[in-house]
Amino acid sequence: MTDKPNQTPESNEPPDKAAHETASHAATSPFDNPTGEFPPVRPESGKQVPRTDDELGLEPEVPAAGAAGAAGPGESDEPTYAFATIPPAPAATAENGRKRRRDTRRGTLDLGLLGLRLILGLTFLYHGVQKLAGWFHGPGLDGTRHMLEQGGWKHIELSTAMLTISEVGGGALVLLGLATPPAAGALLASIADAWLWKQGMDPGFQYKTTELEAILAGLAAALILTGPGRLSFDRNRGWSTRPAWGSFVVLVLAIAAAVGGWLVLHGGNPFVGTID
Repeated sequence: MTDKPNQTPESNEPPDKAAHETASHAATSPFDNPTGEFPPVRPESGKQVPRTDDELGLEPEVPAAGAAGAAGPGESDEPTYAFATIPPAPAATAENGRKRRRDTRRGTLDLGLLGLRLILGLTFLYHGVQKLAGWFHGPGLDGTRHMLEQGGWKHIELSTAMLTISEVGGGALVLLGLATPPAAGALLASIADAWLWKQGMDPGFQYKTTELEAILAGLAAALILTGPGRLSFDRNRGWSTRPAWGSFVVLVLAIAAAVGGWLVLHGGNPFVGTID
């Protein structure tokens, strides 16, 4: 046996074909180096360069919203929302199907509230300056003290001060529409005590002699619940046009203050007669 040198088995393919495949492996796509500024990236052996969006891991393009007026026959020209996973909420509509519009008109409401404040504020201010300064043929401070003492009130100095301050201060503030809820609450407390005082002048329920006090108390309570309106110094406050639970709290506190003031400064059951 004769030793022969090791030789590589010859390929069955023609030489020109093998050379063509070698050259095609070395060839790169023109997209690998579009600007010519960077050298092309050579793929590792056995791997292919990703060419499509799916191979690169990119999401497919989302079609843009249709332009207004570009819809075909029978289609709506309203814009679509291809990018939104949740469509926008529809506009609020009334029962008749029309769009609901926020109504900011108040008509003559503010003018009516101004008239209410004028009547209430001027009435209390008038009686207050009568007691404080003796104007308009009023009793003045001395006459007020004597009147309260004869009516069975206790702590005369405190009772006189609370009465005059609530009527003068509360009446002026209500007239201006300034700090309206507490001002109207002070008026309600003072006039409620005056109503209880007149009730105690005779046994039983009295209305004819307490009619003015009842009306003024009702007006003060209504003003607390409605607010002073926009024609006031409180026009930028929430309670001026949209009073809520806070106004109801003020009403309850005013009634509680009236009851407490009556029990501390006078006392007795007004419906059985407390003035001899």
